[in-house]
Amino acid sequence: MRFSHLLAGGLCLAAAAPALAQEETAPPSPITVSGSVSVLTDYRLRGISQTNKNAAVQGALTIAHESGIYIGTFASNLAGWGTFGGANMELDAIGGWKKTFGSATTDVGVTWYTYPGGASESDVVEFFGRLSGTAGPATLTAGVYYAPKQTSLGYFTASATPFVAGDGTRRDNLYLTGDGTVGIPGTPITAKAHIGYSKGNKGLGPNGTSLAPTGKYWDWSLGADVAFYKNLTFNVSYVDTDIGDSESAYLRPNLSKGQVDGGASITDPTVVFSITAAF
Repeated sequence: MRFSHLLAGGLCLAAAAPALAQEETAPPSPITVSGSVSVLTDYRLRGISQTNKNAAVQGALTIAHESGIYIGTFASNLAGWGTFGGANMELDAIGGWKKTFGSATTDVGVTWYTYPGGASESDVVEFFGRLSGTAGPATLTAGVYYAPKQTSLGYFTASATPFVAGDGTRRDNLYLTGDGTVGIPGTPITAKAHIGYSKGNKGLGPNGTSLAPTGKYWDWSLGADVAFYKNLTFNVSYVDTDIGDSESAYLRPNLSKGQVDGGASITDPTVVFSITAAF
């Protein structure tokens, strides 16, 4: 009887030992994969609708190494201002390095904006640097985005003319941002605020891919995330710019819904709703 008990116990220990050893010795993977899928009522990039005030479906994927180096991609449908070289999709490639030092997090890298199916002079390359830290219950982030001189940001005066090569002028673009988030204690709600300043070419770019169509302008947003049901997040945000009719008149109808004269401006203030599933 005692022998059978010992034998049974020994078999149990033998069966459990590999699992225990595996749990103790298996190191965490140096590679992490994360991503998200979102549905939005409007895709606003720096305050300007990229989907003609219509809905957007977006996806993002990031592969990160424990060293801080990461690569990723972002995709969204399009239908907004300009022509994007005739493309109906934005597909971005992203690479960077992100590291936390104490309470501060540094994130530097580059984004390559591409427009599949569009003209060859529509892609934009932009470098970025972000610094995040905490101030009491809030997380604050300052960002600098710089697109060096390139033909896709060049000067072109004739609005609403698609599929043109431009005049060969190369321009650059600067975008400065400030963002803040704060969780509301005892709730699944995170309040968010954003402000940005764009300075670039005062025009469309050769194929409507300018990052600052009116040259200089401010954009801002106020909103909140609500986390619910595991990995789902609902967001509502008020988005606005200081682009007025006088600043954008020379770009009509490109900044009008439907790209027709007299249409509602796609730079007007709006409320954007979205649902995001993260993995």
